[in-house]
Amino acid sequence: MDDESLEAEPEGELDVTAQESPVPAEGPKKQDETQREIGNQAVWSLSSCKQGFGVRELRDGSLHTYWQSDGPQPHLVNIQFHRKTAVSQVRLYIDYTQDESYTPQKLSVRVGTTFHDLREVVTQELQEPDGWVVIPLDADKGVMRTHLVQVAVLSNHQNGRDTHVRLVQVYSPLQPLLPAAAPFTTKECAAFGCIR
Repeated sequence: MDDESLEAEPEGELDVTAQESPVPAEGPKKQDETQREIGNQAVWSLSSCKQGFGVRELRDGSLHTYWQSDGPQPHLVNIQFHRKTAVSQVRLYIDYTQDESYTPQKLSVRVGTTFHDLREVVTQELQEPDGWVVIPLDADKGVMRTHLVQVAVLSNHQNGRDTHVRLVQVYSPLQPLLPAAAPFTTKECAAFGCIR
């Protein structure tokens, strides 16, 4: 397995998520004010890639660059967080008009603590996608807490072998800074109801 990795904001390296980009970094339409992109907090790796078409191009915010796999299917994007992280959705920018047989047709999203305990939470079939593909991870609760998210390209359009994905973003719900204060009913407890 040919791995290329990019850790979030490594010392002495360029932070590819902070560059100006011609594509809206917020993903589809307008950024949801209840979500934030957390990909810069993760370590990214790929199952394979052609030289010059790796993690840096997948995360650079440009529609003109892309990750191109180089090997047998499934093609994998691994997103590892240093601690258990709340993840609500994964967004991929895929362009059938430019990539044709390189365009993913069937995707699987798996989550777990390590590579050994991954479980599939979503599979999605795509029909000639052109733009952002939003994959919610847990429709019931709206969020999933995990150390590892793996996006697997199981098949491509026109039975293509390698794949192109232009951008991948991972989103988490915004958490309030302070929990809502409980209403105190007694005088003794009310004295501890605020911070000075």
